[in-house]
Amino acid sequence: MRRHLSAQDLGLSVGPNDEAALFKWLLASMLFGHRIAQTIAARTWQVLVDRGCGTPQALARCPHAALVRMLGEGGYRRYDVSTARRLSRLGQRLVDEYDGQVHGIARAADGRVDFERRLLAFDGIGPVTLRIFMREAGPVLYGVHGAG
Repeated sequence: MRRHLSAQDLGLSVGPNDEAALFKWLLASMLFGHRIAQTIAARTWQVLVDRGCGTPQALARCPHAALVRMLGEGGYRRYDVSTARRLSRLGQRLVDEYDGQVHGIARAADGRVDFERRLLAFDGIGPVTLRIFMREAGPVLYGVHGAG
């Protein structure tokens, strides 16, 4: 069985008060959650972060064509246009509905189940992406046992 890349593999330490790392892990989880090699997803994530798209606000402001170029630079050859659209929508929805923060989703949610339901409502976040994200973010947001 192959090992899944973690936040730590990307140089992230997802902690309870680190919104920046939490969002970057969500961004990485979206890339890891789709049918693409982990190495390409990780490289693409790094390109996005290095080019200043590591916050919801920056992602929402980034022109579609620039996102498509960054995805291509990271190694995306297929789904770059649809992935760029989903990433832009992720940033915009976080800004519009949750004060630009993953913690905003947690504050609005009535516990972990509602938080997960709200995440699944984002375009491009399905069960695989949710599972990847919650593997590391769940304990940070809702404790070891997922209470909340």
